[in-house]
Amino acid sequence: MESKTTEDKWKKKLTKEQYKVLRKKGTEPPFTGKYVKHHENGIYKCAGCGAPLFSSDEKFNSGTGWPSFYKAMNKDNIEEKVDKSLGMVRTEVLCKNCGGHLGHVFDDVPTNKGCRYCINSISLDFDKK
Repeated sequence: MESKTTEDKWKKKLTKEQYKVLRKKGTEPPFTGKYVKHHENGIYKCAGCGAPLFSSDEKFNSGTGWPSFYKAMNKDNIEEKVDKSLGMVRTEVLCKNCGGHLGHVFDDVPTNKGCRYCINSISLDFDKK
């Protein structure tokens, strides 16, 4: 699906919860997503369009309640934008292909592995290796 997809088509393709997060920039409650404690090997893709986003090799338990990744599998498939909502400045992560909201990225990882991509499970699908 391209970012030119109409809102009516998105509403038909996505569940109500997926639509709220991917298209309206919502957030699923912490510790509720299906990929928070997910440990299989494979590729996490955009639930909106199927673009490959993150590898299970880069996933880690951040303790925040959302799936976290040290880096994106392919930086060409994500877009980062300044997000000044909720009275703070953060960096929003979007799927570059369809414009779907994925979550946020932070520079607070306590190791030298990179940053913390904090991603909503509902924004993702998974392909097992």
